[in-house]
Amino acid sequence: MRDLCPPGGISGVLTGMRIAKTSLHLEAAERIRELIVEGDLPPGSRIPERELCEQFGISRTPLREALKVLASEGLISLTQNRGARVVKLSRQDIEDTFQVMEALEALAGELACSRITDEELADVRALHYQMLAHFERNEMADYIRINQAIHEAIITAARNPVLSQMYEGLSGRVQRSRYRATMSRNRWRESLQEHEEILDALTARDSKRLAHVLSEHIEHKLEVLSTSSMVSPGEEADMDEDYRPGAAGG
Repeated sequence: MRDLCPPGGISGVLTGMRIAKTSLHLEAAERIRELIVEGDLPPGSRIPERELCEQFGISRTPLREALKVLASEGLISLTQNRGARVVKLSRQDIEDTFQVMEALEALAGELACSRITDEELADVRALHYQMLAHFERNEMADYIRINQAIHEAIITAARNPVLSQMYEGLSGRVQRSRYRATMSRNRWRESLQEHEEILDALTARDSKRLAHVLSEHIEHKLEVLSTSSMVSPGEEADMDEDYRPGAAGG
């Protein structure tokens, strides 16, 4: 399988990404996750382990531990003697993931309505207006980034560690798909209107309404991805059986 990294390698993307924190493998996993989600390491590409070690300033041991974390999230596949590659998701993989994400976000919305603080609510409102500004300037990537921050803020406000852990394990797969999908301006405007409803329901602390709005919002996201050319209906996920989500070895 040929490598699909950007021309000239990934060094330019990695500039300034050296890691200084003590939890090296977790920080490395986060950096690699960002590269995958934003498309700098596209589906099917080989993970350049030596180059990543050099750019992050870490040894092979924490890097390999980081790769195990990402394999457990379903973002990469690990194959003995062949290294690691970014997973290619099939349409069915995406649909299955969104079904779970929909349930998690709806539950998080219900819980957040009774648990979110006034300060956290103000932060969500500020993020919403940042997102609106990116919409007005037609800045899709920044819009998606702030959009995701809003959803993560609601997950945090739910105050449920189990829910948060499950969400974190799936959100990278969803985010990567969204960066690669094409959304019309009309659908983009509809998404923004849905976020207005999300903010209104959260402000009113209307748990049932927020759960319903979030559920529909996620369904509409899936519709966008389903009509996108980013993945073909019959494409198989490029995942080693031993490394499907939740099955990474020790």
